[in-house]
Amino acid sequence: MKKEFLRMLVRLELDEAKQRLLFGFFETYLRLSEQEELELRNEVNEMETKEAKKVMDLIVSYEQRGMKKGIEKGMEKGMEKGIEKGKMDVAKRMLEKGYDVPTICELTGLPVEAVEKLKE
Repeated sequence: MKKEFLRMLVRLELDEAKQRLLFGFFETYLRLSEQEELELRNEVNEMETKEAKKVMDLIVSYEQRGMKKGIEKGMEKGMEKGIEKGKMDVAKRMLEKGYDVPTICELTGLPVEAVEKLKE
């Protein structure tokens, strides 16, 4: 079914935005297992050469977009965690220097509970 959908998508020669919309809709409602994806690739390789290349390019471009989004999301999460850890480290050092909890909270943006835990 997915192979035929991809063939249809290639034949329609839609602009990238429309292609992405249709492909995203299809992916949302018909996910394939790794084994099924492998079988799809094998079937695509057996297709007519010109059409097979276009379908394979379509598959690869969406995989690359997915990986790029995953990497971006991972980096964003990592940065958030790093910033939070940095704030906690600064708060801990401020406590060691004798700063009071309200001042630390005001300067770091951390909640009182988080700073209080650092005192333990």
